[in-house]
Amino acid sequence: MTVTDTGGLRLTGLRRYPVKSCRGEDLDVATVEPWGLTGDRRWMVVDPSGEAVTAREANRLVLITPSITDSGLLLSAPDIEDLDVDRPASGPLVEVKIWDDRLLARAADPVAGDWFSGVIGRSLRLVYLDDPRRRPVNPAYGAADDTVSLADAYPLLLATEESLTQLNTWIAEGPRSADGPLPMTRFRPNLIVRGEDAFAEDTWRRVRVGEVVFRVVKLCDRCVLTTIDPVTATRTKEPLVSLARHRRWDGKTWFAVNLVPEAPYGSGVPEAPYGAGVPEALYGSVRVGDQVEVLETR
Repeated sequence: MTVTDTGGLRLTGLRRYPVKSCRGEDLDVATVEPWGLTGDRRWMVVDPSGEAVTAREANRLVLITPSITDSGLLLSAPDIEDLDVDRPASGPLVEVKIWDDRLLARAADPVAGDWFSGVIGRSLRLVYLDDPRRRPVNPAYGAADDTVSLADAYPLLLATEESLTQLNTWIAEGPRSADGPLPMTRFRPNLIVRGEDAFAEDTWRRVRVGEVVFRVVKLCDRCVLTTIDPVTATRTKEPLVSLARHRRWDGKTWFAVNLVPEAPYGSGVPEAPYGAGVPEALYGSVRVGDQVEVLETR
């Protein structure tokens, strides 16, 4: 969807990532749940011990395109036949590890693990987080009842077009200019916003996007995943070189902000059935073109 510039802050892009570290899907509208957009990062690739495998070490994961279907996923990748994977509604729960978090997830059909193993070249399994209420966010920044799916740390990530433009200007002026300009997909945000000064989002504390209010819990520190070209899976030095020159403090580099959703307009949160019977709190929907309002700054 093309967004006409009518002034003010607007939501210009909306993306979800069905499988952690794989390619994302562009959406026109999405439902917001307590742990992120519906369908966002509910699947994850793990090694035989259950530890998360991401594109940081398995770069070719960014070449895999997962699409959500009524029954589960359709997986596509270069030089291999597509695979339909059913969402596991029952079957074994296995312990998985993502960073410092250990939790239970449903094991997908072993055929899916074999498919990923063929693409990546090592032994892998695919798991599905049937109940995202199992994983709390970091209590240092979130509330006691905040939860997250299989995203790195928080339910949603927001980035602005103006901040990317400024970053690409720094890249063009720097020693690694051939690496740029970079697309927004390098940073894997869920919400893309236009209409403010570059890095104004650093100061936001609460924002409303369409009918949903979000807390901005912290800036996002960036890692080597941003150096992987999502089209070719090759590595570059940017954006970390330029971020280190202009956006480095506390020993880290920073781009975009992490969000936790609140109930729409402070109202009660309805519940509806979801997936394998997990009660689902629906916080409302966001749509490309929605007005974005900064409610509170820090």
